[in-house]
Amino acid sequence: MAFIEVRNLSKKYGESVLALRDVSFEVEKGEWVAAMGPSGSGKSTLLNVLGCLDAPTEGSARVDGQDLALLSSAEVARFRAEKVGFVFQQYHLVPYLTAIENVMLAQYVHSLADEQEAAEALRRVGLGERLEHLPSQLSGGEQQRVCVARALINQPNLILADEPTGNLDEVNEALVMGLFTELHREGHTILMVTHDPEIGRMAERRIELHHGRLSEISVFPALEEELIENLLKAVWHAREDTGKPDLTTEDVPEFLPNRATFLLMAQEELIHLDAGQVAFTSHGEWRAREIIRRHRLAERLFYETFGLGLDALDENACKIEHTLGPEVTQKLCVFLKHPKTCPHGSPIPAGACCGR
Repeated sequence: MAFIEVRNLSKKYGESVLALRDVSFEVEKGEWVAAMGPSGSGKSTLLNVLGCLDAPTEGSARVDGQDLALLSSAEVARFRAEKVGFVFQQYHLVPYLTAIENVMLAQYVHSLADEQEAAEALRRVGLGERLEHLPSQLSGGEQQRVCVARALINQPNLILADEPTGNLDEVNEALVMGLFTELHREGHTILMVTHDPEIGRMAERRIELHHGRLSEISVFPALEEELIENLLKAVWHAREDTGKPDLTTEDVPEFLPNRATFLLMAQEELIHLDAGQVAFTSHGEWRAREIIRRHRLAERLFYETFGLGLDALDENACKIEHTLGPEVTQKLCVFLKHPKTCPHGSPIPAGACCGR
């Protein structure tokens, strides 16, 4: 049995507004799913039904074996307190309570408030120095991290997040999404509503809603790895062009349209991404070096062997470089007699076969 089972779910408001139309899907325990679609597509309504903030008009929604429509008022309150952590775009913090008191309030709903436990939850999200600050004294990103700490305080199995980065700048978005990545690795089930394809890319799978209907269920393809390799190349090129070992995100034009993938690269320890700075880790630099090496060898092959013009080399090298394994790359280097530069004059990193 899947952790979340949605069957023929519909939600109607009044006589004419059908927010959800016969929606069916499943989410396995520990899975991270992004619910995407344009404004008004039913994403938030779906989240509200799964969090028992709203009830379906037709169909069913089951979470961890419980049919949510059959729960009594007391059971709904217990379900929300014990099994679900909510993270909203609008932070919903009590304005006259401090950060730690806002987190303790969520504890109180569940059982007994524990100040030490609440403080530890805030430290986990990087707010150990902000425990006694009111929401008005916190930035938007800090308020959202209080919301994440509040959502986690009762160790919920399911985290429901509705546009959690919608009001955040680039740096705070990276911090918050880093927290969600960590939670996913710990085994939490996450259903996140977002309209941002870069945020959706971080999930294992996405569901697409349009006009209340489920239009697509997709597993992200292996093209993710190819994208990461292309972005490692972009950082290498930026470093060559600027002559700087440590770059800012502004030095890498590919950063903004691929910021979530850059965050994944940081999580995988391919790059350091800190306060607008971008730098390779030792592993990332080695991997980028190998990618650049095979790309420029492929360019040299097309130039010398097939006589392609300079303007066609990059495009054609991109088509084959991802298929070149280490052994083939070494044989290609030997065949080309260990060239030191590509046809454009850029250096080709030496390999073990080069003796230099």
